[in-house]
Amino acid sequence: MKIGIVSDMHIGYERFEEDARAQAREALIKAAGLADAIIVPGDVFDRRAPPPHVIAEAIKIFRETGDILQGKAKVLRKEGGDGKLYTDIPIIAISGTHERTAIGSENAVTLLGLAGILVDTSEAVTTIEKDGERVAIFGLGGISEERVRDKLAELKPKPEKGAFNIFMFHQSIYEILPFSEDFIHYEDLPEGFDLYVDGHIHSRVDATVHGKQFIIPGSTVLTQLKEGEQESKGFVLYDTKSRSYEFVKINSRKFIVLHIKSEKFTPNEIAEKSDREIARTVEEVGGKPIIKLIVEGEMALGYNSADLQLRSVTKKYVEHAIIDIDSSKLESPELEEKLEGVRDSKLGGIPIKDKGMEMLKSRLKEYGYSGKFDAVQLFEMLSSDSSKDKVIKAAIEALYGNYQQPQE
Repeated sequence: MKIGIVSDMHIGYERFEEDARAQAREALIKAAGLADAIIVPGDVFDRRAPPPHVIAEAIKIFRETGDILQGKAKVLRKEGGDGKLYTDIPIIAISGTHERTAIGSENAVTLLGLAGILVDTSEAVTTIEKDGERVAIFGLGGISEERVRDKLAELKPKPEKGAFNIFMFHQSIYEILPFSEDFIHYEDLPEGFDLYVDGHIHSRVDATVHGKQFIIPGSTVLTQLKEGEQESKGFVLYDTKSRSYEFVKINSRKFIVLHIKSEKFTPNEIAEKSDREIARTVEEVGGKPIIKLIVEGEMALGYNSADLQLRSVTKKYVEHAIIDIDSSKLESPELEEKLEGVRDSKLGGIPIKDKGMEMLKSRLKEYGYSGKFDAVQLFEMLSSDSSKDKVIKAAIEALYGNYQQPQE
């Protein structure tokens, strides 16, 4: 059986709404023409509560897709979830993190399932058949990262005898994104499946899990403007007989990242260099590409990033490109000196850092904290460059032991 895998369509994504709609439609229609069934590992929509016009567009696209799939693979049964089938059209989907709602609440993908537009196999296994071959798809919709291991232990996903078994989910994987210990590892995935399919991550991945193939098809639309998203968009066409796949490209807007290196340039010099690079790129690429302009390096003495005015440059190319500017890596020697001065400055004859330490100790005493944790270590933690959430979590764990976030 041939399975089309179309992921992370983000229909309704406001910045590139027409791109998201057109590219989702092309991927689904093309997949329906080539495959016997389609599976969707999450993020059909970009928002958990998509507006009516976005839902209407999605319904039109899926109905058109379903018409093409009629008479191909047939949905036999669904076990788990609500256990009910509302269609026999082989479009099998799960919800993603963008559709995620409070525990126990319906989401946009659930509603499409109830309307018979597709089969929602979140926390369920759906079996399809064609010419005597059965394929069973166990789905786990996107949930908060810290709940995944417990949910897998609760559901105990197992392969179905006599079928080709797919485990489809929508989560971060530590081996791909090593940013948080909450992310699951390959070894956490259930054993015994013939194919593992993940959504959520927008670039393509081909790996091996428990000796079997692991595939992330990537998104059908650009959303994050990261360098890793410069690859072509499309979907995966998987053949269960040969256990191989091909990536099928769709038409998508070109995404180009330009690095403008300032070597003590003035704002005007940076603007001129940016103008030249954008003009060259537009001419070479054609169409109307998305260009991310990363301005980095060191500015001339006496200037800082606030002096950098690139609006006139972006306005010049408004008909030829969509331009996003990132100047966060642009440094100003003068500003750095001032910041260093602030760090070393004193308040009432006492260094600011020491004053902060004094205030923290006073507050801890005021609130009756009598733990053995070193206040100096806590202060360093609170004043670190980490994200606010990470700092708060680490501080609470240090003061009170293991901290569990409340469930959504």
